[in-house]
Amino acid sequence: MERTLSGIPGKKCGAIVFTAEELSNCRDIATMQLCANKLDKKDFFGKSDPFLVFYRSNEDGTFTICHKTEVIKNNLNPVWQPFTIPVRALCNGDYDRTVKVDVYDWDRDGSHDFIGEFTTSYRELSRGQSQFNVYEVLNPKKKGKKKKYINSGTVTLLSFKVESECTFVDFIRGGTQLNFTVAIDFTASNGNPSQPTSLHYMSPYQMNAYAMALKAVGEIIQDYDSDKLFPAYGFGAKLPPDGKISHAFPLNSNAENPNCVGIDGVLEAYFQSLRTVQLYGPTNFSPVINQVARCAAEVLDGSQYFVLLMITDGVISDMAQTKEAVVNAASLPMSIIIVGVGPAEFDAMEELDGDEVRVSSRGRFADRDIVQFVPFRDYIDRSGNQVLSMARLAKDVLAEIPDQLLSFMRSRGIEPRPPLPITSESPSMSTTTATTTKERNMHALK
Repeated sequence: MERTLSGIPGKKCGAIVFTAEELSNCRDIATMQLCANKLDKKDFFGKSDPFLVFYRSNEDGTFTICHKTEVIKNNLNPVWQPFTIPVRALCNGDYDRTVKVDVYDWDRDGSHDFIGEFTTSYRELSRGQSQFNVYEVLNPKKKGKKKKYINSGTVTLLSFKVESECTFVDFIRGGTQLNFTVAIDFTASNGNPSQPTSLHYMSPYQMNAYAMALKAVGEIIQDYDSDKLFPAYGFGAKLPPDGKISHAFPLNSNAENPNCVGIDGVLEAYFQSLRTVQLYGPTNFSPVINQVARCAAEVLDGSQYFVLLMITDGVISDMAQTKEAVVNAASLPMSIIIVGVGPAEFDAMEELDGDEVRVSSRGRFADRDIVQFVPFRDYIDRSGNQVLSMARLAKDVLAEIPDQLLSFMRSRGIEPRPPLPITSESPSMSTTTATTTKERNMHALK
């Protein structure tokens, strides 16, 4: 499909061409390492700075970049780091499809010099290190000009291995349960719940931002939790009767069993708490994170994964302790979703969301990125459609959970269990087993 680009009056901006190809069901992942020998010297000062660019050939004869290696500085005999690529990306499951590889000399200004190219296929690469996988790097222009031209160096495959990729669905089919825990901010900065300006305002006509965030995320996650029992906590409030401040109090007022039945049960307990506790402060995250982490630490066999949803309106008061808690939790089967509500600046939250820079505490970096932060205001539909706002929010905050679960399983070398037989009780595990597990977790938490 071709479409004309526009936007600058009176100027032709060219066209954009979209090509599509159905993905194969191939779930293999290839890991390979390559080196080169006697590449052409391209730099006036020093040697070349080579890197490889891999291209998948398409059905229409065109090529699409599917991988670039790192640059090896000032070296005509580079050894590149091993890299991993889905076989779908390399050849879309067609083992005999051409894979083209270009060799470039890196330049700071982006005008990289072409050293040469060679072609191969997945089938050839899968033979591993052998005489078949030593490739001459050829530069067609040089070959046309120089009669004595042989090549511009060689590239050798050092190693090649293939593994089958496990998916999030494989683990769910094998009985892995998502244990969903909710923590809600009850600090005074939210405003008096009886006033319409409060973020906790209980309007008879529409849900507040806390309830919308909770319902949006919870209603999807509950489908992966067979017993539908959700521990729900509040933090930053004074509790009756003695006014003691708590940063991890059960919303249902039952310290022995903070589980609520279904998302509606969590909402009911949340509204009831608003009527009984006094909003106070400060905004401490670490107590609830550590509480859920203690449960997660009890189940490291891949049968369960814990998701903590924290909904807050403000800046974290115990940032150092929270970072420490996140770093500790990163080695556990656990993810943390933080939804920011209200107009506050949430710059500090971005620090916990380790997409760019991994969270660290006292010199220790988190093993995995387990925090996903989103400001709720970015998802509010302008027309006031709450259903649309909730759908957008749920899509984004849950997008990272499957990969985070897989990263934990890989770190522990855990494979999915065989798919469980579908019973009338539950698609993934019996209610009795799940309830017993939940009770064991609650005992560990206490």
